Parts: sequence; C-alpha cells; structure tokens
Amino acid sequence: MSTPATPLAGRRVRAAVIGTGAIGRGSHLPALAQLAEEGETEVVAAVDIDAIAVEEFCREGGVPNAYTDLDLMLREERPDLVTICTPPTLHRAQTIAALRAGAWVWCEKPPVPTLADYAAVEAEEGTDGGPYASIVFQHRFGSASSHVRGLLASGALGRPLVAHCQTTWYRDTAYYAVPWRGRWATEGGGPAMGHGIHQMDLLLDLLGPWREVRAMAGRLVHDVETEDVSTALVRFENGAMATVVNSVLSPDEVSRIRIDCERATVELTHLYGHSNANWRITPAPGVPADELAGWRDFGPDVPSSHLAQLRELVASMRAGERPRSSGADGRTSLELIAALYKAAFTDATVEAGEIGPGDPFHTAMHGNAPGWAPAAAKAVSA
Repeated sequence: MSTPATPLAGRRVRAAVIGTGAIGRGSHLPALAQLAEEGETEVVAAVDIDAIAVEEFCREGGVPNAYTDLDLMLREERPDLVTICTPPTLHRAQTIAALRAGAWVWCEKPPVPTLADYAAVEAEEGTDGGPYASIVFQHRFGSASSHVRGLLASGALGRPLVAHCQTTWYRDTAYYAVPWRGRWATEGGGPAMGHGIHQMDLLLDLLGPWREVRAMAGRLVHDVETEDVSTALVRFENGAMATVVNSVLSPDEVSRIRIDCERATVELTHLYGHSNANWRITPAPGVPADELAGWRDFGPDVPSSHLAQLRELVASMRAGERPRSSGADGRTSLELIAALYKAAFTDATVEAGEIGPGDPFHTAMHGNAPGWAPAAAKAVSA
C-alpha cells in the first residue's frame, strides 16, 4: 500500500470556526458547508466565549461540538483548519494557539493590529509544508480578478500608468457604539484598516509592489481614536501612480478600482463583492476587435467570495504548499496601511520597507503620533 503524499490524503479536512457572529455565521460556515457537500471538509467544532451563542450556532449549522475554551477545543478535536472570525485584537493569540496545535489558520481581516504582531504569527508557522496562516482577502479570488491579473502580468494591456482605489462607505454613530470599534488597540485602525484593506489588497495583487506613499487622514465626523477618512498617493515599482481613498462618511457607497494602462482601462465597480459583470475593459484607439474580445472573455463566472478563497486554501493544504494571502504575500496590504498612517501622521513620504523593528509604526499603527495616539500611549511616551 502506498503512503499518502500528505497527512490529508484520502480524508476530509477537519475544520473549526472561532467566533460565531455575523461573519462566521454568514460567510465561513456556508463556505465550509459547501465544501463539505463536495467531500472536502467537515466542521467538527465551534468556539465562542458566549455559551448560548455557540450552542445556537452549532445547533443551526449542524456542528457537533460547542466550546467556550479555544485551547480545550484544540486539544480535544485536533482540527486541521481553524477559521478565525473574532475582533482583530484577538487574532494574534488565537492564530498562534492554532498554529502551535498544528492547525492551519484562515483569519478574517485585518489579520492583526500591527506589523510586529504579524511577524510574531509568521514566526510560528511551519517551514516545510505548513501549518500556515492565511488571511481572508476574498476579493483577490474569483474568475474576473484572476483574468485581469493575468492580462496585466502578461503585458497584454501595456504598462499600467494611473490607478484609483476607492472604498467610500457609510457608517453611522450606532456602528461605532460597539466598544471595540474606532479604537487602535481593538480595531487596529479606521477605514484604511477595517474597510479599505480589501480594495487596497486587490490593487496590490494586480499591480505588484509599491515604492512610496504620501497621505492625509482626518476625523471629520466620528468621535473615535482612529481616522474616519484617509487619502493617499502611491507610486508603484512599475512606475504606476495611484490615488487611494478610504472613507466611512460616504452615503453613496461604492468600492472601485480603475487601472489605466497604455492599451486599455480596466475598471471594477461593486460594493462588497464582485462577479464578471462588475468589471469593464475599455480599449485605447487602434486595439484590434479580436484582441479586445479576448480581453473581455472572463470565462465561467466565479464571483469573489469566501468560498472561492477557501476552495484554493484547502487545495494548498492538501498539496502541503503555502497558500496565497499568507506569509509575505499576506503582509503586503498591512505594510501599505502602516505606511499610509505613518505618512499621514508625520507629513512625510514613506518608502517601502522602512517600517521595521524599532520604528514606532511597527508596533502601533498610530506610531504614538501626537494627536493620534490614545491617551495612555501619550502618557507613556511623555
């Protein structure tokens, strides 16, 4: 009898859901359930500090084991995959606990509050075949983003020149009444961190590494520690220049990416998820009709979704390969956000790679900047 190529060969991936709120109930569990129907996964447990909530989650979702203690669940159930759906301040400790127990991790954005936290998570990952910690950046996945990524990478559209990345959403005062929102220690940042991170991550996935950032941020409406709006100018290594806007002050909500290349403009307009129909390619004069038709052929429609990313993650687990949106690839958007905050709060241009150990923005997104650091942080630095 041949030895299985990986420990997962010939069996389902045992998964556990941590946090049974809206994102766990509405996105993670349905994705896991769909893959269970396909014979890929089984959900063996759920964890929440609220015993009533986790019991209800398990009863409604057909999950056999409910826990209020993460460490106990990890010891007793030994899951292959842990999906983390809790507030950002908990992500580091929960991710590390799962990795140390031998489980792969799929963690909601933002991955952790700081770059230092991300480095701590990376240090706990396996070095050969996992386990690895991947971040939920579902907007990267699906047929359209894959198609456009290929067009850009191949040079078919010519050099990328100008880009716009827009996350202009609306959140009222009731939204910020939730205690952990709008605070550096518990949310990690404002709309740049908690909302715009998805579109910025997709922009980076399409255009590649950035070189420098200039930015502004403000608190224009909400009484919060973090910003409620930010704007940035980003220069990429390939020479393209982009504008980035992140807002929770915009009644007409939209998520948008536009990339103007030498031979075409590619534009995505949606809100919380996209399909082939949300993308548009406009050719420059002189582009042959048959070439344009190829550009506009996105193939069978696979919308961006938790399911699309999870399916690829499970395939990576079975192959024993590092998944996309983990390690250095998963850190890119967090690095851009840290640079955006540093540029905005210090009124300086920030170069790629300059925020490392010893930089105040490495251990806190506010960087202890006057006017932005919480009162306790200011007292410590005084």
